[in-house]
Amino acid sequence: MNDWLLQLRDVFVDEPQAMIVTVAATRGSVPRETGTRMIVGAGAVHGTIGGGHLEFDAIRIARDALGARADGGNWLVRFPLAAKLGQCCGGVATLLFQRVSASADWPAQLIRRRDAGEAVALVVGVGAPPPAVAVVTPDTIAGDADFPVVAHNAVRELLAEGGAGAALIHDGELAWYAERIVANDFNIVVFGNGHVGRALVQVLATLPCAITWIDQREHDFPMVIPANTTVIACDKPEDEVIDAPPGSWFVVMTHSHALDFELSARILARDDFAYFGLIGSASKRAQFEKRLAARGSTSAAMARITCPIGIDAIRSKEPGAIAIAVAAELLQRRESVAARDIGKTGATAAIR
Repeated sequence: MNDWLLQLRDVFVDEPQAMIVTVAATRGSVPRETGTRMIVGAGAVHGTIGGGHLEFDAIRIARDALGARADGGNWLVRFPLAAKLGQCCGGVATLLFQRVSASADWPAQLIRRRDAGEAVALVVGVGAPPPAVAVVTPDTIAGDADFPVVAHNAVRELLAEGGAGAALIHDGELAWYAERIVANDFNIVVFGNGHVGRALVQVLATLPCAITWIDQREHDFPMVIPANTTVIACDKPEDEVIDAPPGSWFVVMTHSHALDFELSARILARDDFAYFGLIGSASKRAQFEKRLAARGSTSAAMARITCPIGIDAIRSKEPGAIAIAVAAELLQRRESVAARDIGKTGATAAIR
């Protein structure tokens, strides 16, 4: 997963401080959405806020700040992309620049609370009284959080919502960027490390997801594993189905039809998955459905199987093409779910 908190921790292995550049607010067409972050160190950059002149300028500003002796606090820079940078997007991006040192304890607090499933928000003050950075939970917002009413109410709303959300809150000359921080729920479980499985994991490695990659053939995994990928080599891959978190996205593409069938039966028995894709033809699906029905799977459950997999417009059977088609299908489904959730809860980012 492209986890900016873990990227920050990696930067601190070699550098004493870094700049976090966050897309704090947007208007119109912009390269990346609110909440996108880039970690800028003196020697490395992790993540991207969209490339082009916007990113180049942001890196320059961040590194100039790192080279200065004074702390400088946190600050906002508004970039009209057409007028200031000549980018044809034409929108406006407001970036938050935030210096953080390796001795700061809030990143570890945030990781701990997020991974424990707590409702937690990061609040960064701009020109505001201390603290410049606060890790806020429902308990602290109800108690001693030192924010004005407008910021207090915005953070309370964020903590009450499900999923991620962000707000840039203004109160006169002061501002706060607040974001609810949630664990990545785009958990993709890939069974199979053959040619297509390897190609798919390479594609998924570029996306903000967490991959679990499972196969019996330990020596067929590549030497280099993507940072967002956990490898499990085991004798009985089907036993790993139960350990996947609820809402997982399962992709089955092993070397064995018998194993594919057993995995299919176990995935359908869970009934809490977001997606189940099975590599193969329409005839393979028909054969599996007969056998699954004999095992007790219902028609409604079997209707949730995606087989063949991949978007229809890509028909090539090259491993790389199949991988791209499957990744595109996963993203289509993912964004469809996200759009539906936003429709239920309202916008997830706002300027107040």
